Amino acid sequence: METTHRADQQRSAQQRRRELLEAADRVVLRDGPQASMNAIAAEAGITKPILYRHFGDKGGLYRALAQRHTDALLSALRAALDAPAERRQRVEATLDTYLAAIEARPQVYRFLMHPSEDTGATLSEQGFDVGRHSAPLLRRMGEELAEVIAERIDLGPGGDALARVWGHGIVGMMHAAGDWWLGERPCSRAELVSALADLLWGRLAGADDREEGPGF
Repeated sequence: METTHRADQQRSAQQRRRELLEAADRVVLRDGPQASMNAIAAEAGITKPILYRHFGDKGGLYRALAQRHTDALLSALRAALDAPAERRQRVEATLDTYLAAIEARPQVYRFLMHPSEDTGATLSEQGFDVGRHSAPLLRRMGEELAEVIAERIDLGPGGDALARVWGHGIVGMMHAAGDWWLGERPCSRAELVSALADLLWGRLAGADDREEGPGF
């Protein structure tokens, strides 16, 4: 009976945490990097101390939101990589998936990747440097992409190390190009996808697929 009670409490706490993250998402969609703990607490219908109780501090809430959105993006990227298509089409689909995600929710992207310049009570004030915390997100994406590349392409001796170079390099390219594109919109998303795919279409195009699985 005690075990059942603890399990019920755990499920209730997890549900409450999801509800609070959904409330935080709504505020971030509205306010972007200026999203404040006060606004999130108000959106959730609770006091700020209760919000702190669930996430520990501003950094805890940020990390929870970052994991939520990074998990969703990585899932979408893997689906694009695994789609039944030619390699060039998969590369373009992967690039487009990333760019479409930041285009669809630019406020969330800016919240995760850029510290606020606002002087109010925001998540990035009082020493909380969002930029410092966003770097692990990019590293995680780079490692995940490296795993996919290593699984799907035969790179020969030293292939694992090369896959990591490519994984982090591609993520860095997507992030830098996407950040610039989102701010300036110098071309359409389709044009940017095509141009970035052209940039990648060097040694990658000539690598042999592993016999046991689909090509990258």
